[in-house]
Formats: sequence, structure tokens, C-alpha cells
Amino acid sequence: MSETATPSRLRASFRARRLGRGPLAAGSWVVVALFVIVAAFGPLVVGADPARGTNDTLLPLGAPGHLLGTDDLGRDELARMVHGARPLLMVAFLSTTLAAALGIGIGLVAGYAGRWIEWGLMRFMDLALAFPSMLLIILIVSAWRPGVGSLVVGIGVALAPGLARLARALAAREARRDYVLAAKLGGTRSPRILVQEILPNIAGPMLAQVVMTLSVAAGFAAGLSYLGLGIQPPTPDWGYMVQAGQEFLYSAPRLVVMPAAATLVFVVACNFVGDDLRDALDPRSSR
Repeated sequence: MSETATPSRLRASFRARRLGRGPLAAGSWVVVALFVIVAAFGPLVVGADPARGTNDTLLPLGAPGHLLGTDDLGRDELARMVHGARPLLMVAFLSTTLAAALGIGIGLVAGYAGRWIEWGLMRFMDLALAFPSMLLIILIVSAWRPGVGSLVVGIGVALAPGLARLARALAAREARRDYVLAAKLGGTRSPRILVQEILPNIAGPMLAQVVMTLSVAAGFAAGLSYLGLGIQPPTPDWGYMVQAGQEFLYSAPRLVVMPAAATLVFVVACNFVGDDLRDALDPRSSR
């Protein structure tokens, strides 16, 4: 039986030994893992209340009892940085999950069904892509109310079309393979073909793209919080911290630099992790 007659699954494309090869890829995996650990467990370790102000305002780095100093309201900056990681990453992960569910689902159906179903679904995706992503997110958040829920929905809907286009192209290619035709002739129903035959064969490149989408979602989450449309105070958030600290950009630049740098590092690391996954999951790639 030819190779095209049987689904390759992830076993034919996933080569775990190829993940993290090279210092840049390995470092990116470590950075992303550290951010996730800090977001999950950091608030349990840092005892200071990130919303509690004191009279010790704008203390510098290394001040007694305040490793990263304090802000203009006397709040501990280390506690705010650690607690601010959780809402940002939560929004990024949830919105990326929503985008993946919508985009991959629509793309799978469009690529497999073809004809007028594909035309209708993809024209709807093209219409969504016609709006600048940030504008579409702002419209959705403004129509609801600023907060985690509206931010997740807005970012997820805005990022779904890009994933849908890739999923449609991959699903359309797989739909013409011999193993899919054999499953149809064997009486397998379309939903089962989509889930058990086509989806595992496009999971590799889709997973890499989803991880890259995570970085975009994190950037959007921070940007919307900076504009006051994201996570609302007193909940600490890196985007809002940049906005609040810009008044002290010259006297206390750390209030802007630290949350901005943390967001940038996470976004860049996610991109490198996505590149590494793409190389490891693509059966045609070689190093």
C-alpha cells in the first residue's frame, strides 16, 4: 500500500528529538515554560498584595523589602509583575483556544466539503479579514464591556480567520488523498473522516501556527489593556502597568520598561517556539 493511502498521523511527522535543537530554540522553550510557571504559581509565592498602596512611593530597585521597587502609589512592583502575568497569559491562552476551535473547525469543513460550502465559509472569513484585527477587537469589546470575557471573545474571533485559511488549504489537500477516498468508499461518515483521518494529518503545521497565534494574542491583550479596554484595575496587568507608568518614564523608567520587556520577551519566545514546532512537525523538513 502506498504512503498516500494511509494516514501519516502525528507519528510520521512528530519528531520529539528535534524539539529545542539549538540554543535559541531551547532557550525559547525554557522562557515560555518559566512564564507559565510564574503565572500559575508565582502569586502563591509572592506574599505582597499587588493592590495595597503604602507611603513608600517610587522606591528604586533593590529597596529593602521591595526587590523591584514600588510604583507611584507605593505598591510593590515585584508583586504586580508576578500577579500581572496570570491575567495576560490567561487571556492569551483562552483567546487562542477559541481562535483555534473556530478557525480549524471552519477550515476543516470548508476544505473537505468544497464547492458552495467552501465558498460561503471562506467568503465569511475573508469578510472578517477585511477588518484590521485591532479594530475588530475594539468593536467587539466596546459592544460588550471591557474585561476578560470580552477580550477573549474579541481576540479569538479576530484571529480565527487566519487559522481557518491555513486549515482549509491543508484539509483540501488531504481530502484528495487515497486514504480519505478509501474511507469514503468504506462508508465512513464525514464527521469521522474529518476528526479521525484528516485532522491528525494536519495537526503538525496547525499546532505550530496556533503557538504563533498565541504570541499575537498576548500582544493584543497587552495592547488593549494599555488602551483601557482590557483587564481592568485594580487587577494588575502588564499592559495597564505600561500605561500607568509612562507618566514617570524619565524619573522611574522601570515602571514602563519591566512590563513592556516581559510582554516582548514572551511574544518573541512564543514565535521561536512556533518555528521550532513547525520544523519538528513538518515531515518534509530536515536539519
